[in-house]
Amino acid sequence: MPPTRVVEPSIPAGIDASQLDPSVRTELRSLSKLNAEAVGAHLVAAGLLLDSDPKSALAHARAARQRAARVGAVREAAGIAAYHAQEWAEALTELRTARRITGDPRMLPMIADCERALGRPQAALKALSDPDIRRMDPGTRAELLIVVAGARRDLGQPEAALGVLARGGLDQSKPNAGSVRLWYVYADTLVELNRPDEAARWFAAAAGLDPEGETDAADRVAALL
Repeated sequence: MPPTRVVEPSIPAGIDASQLDPSVRTELRSLSKLNAEAVGAHLVAAGLLLDSDPKSALAHARAARQRAARVGAVREAAGIAAYHAQEWAEALTELRTARRITGDPRMLPMIADCERALGRPQAALKALSDPDIRRMDPGTRAELLIVVAGARRDLGQPEAALGVLARGGLDQSKPNAGSVRLWYVYADTLVELNRPDEAARWFAAAAGLDPEGETDAADRVAALL
């Protein structure tokens, strides 16, 4: 049976492929000029709608995929859009395909999180055995550790979750790009283990790295004091 064709959504006014990241535009050079322009516009629309309207973002990403299924950046965009729209099985397929095409390990945290969302925490744990972890930047590695720690908590193993998170660095004098979220989750796990004093200390450490208040770490500290 041939795949069902996606009805392409209209491109919002003011959007075109020139707004794409240059690296993505380079990937689209394998397409005809007209097709590259259409794919690029759908990708831009998907990116702009990702937070405000994930379902519409996914519709644009699917349209781009229909036109350029062999382009890694397109499959990645489709996976990210499906992830935000909570279409977990589709996201998993797209992100795995994108990784196979590009070899980029940055998708591992989302791949593992899709496994969790599909009720397969054991599969998420396997991500820590992936040899490409060594190629990750600190922020992406921290996100993967957070996801795997969440899988441990899904399995009723909060102490093991602490051990996973500790691999991301717990030296408060040497924070890295992922420390805010990692320390926040570390603190939240300590709350689950009924260790409020330690939790307050780690929420405070996270809050100290979060002057814009992107997390509620400061409020969590106050609630524990």
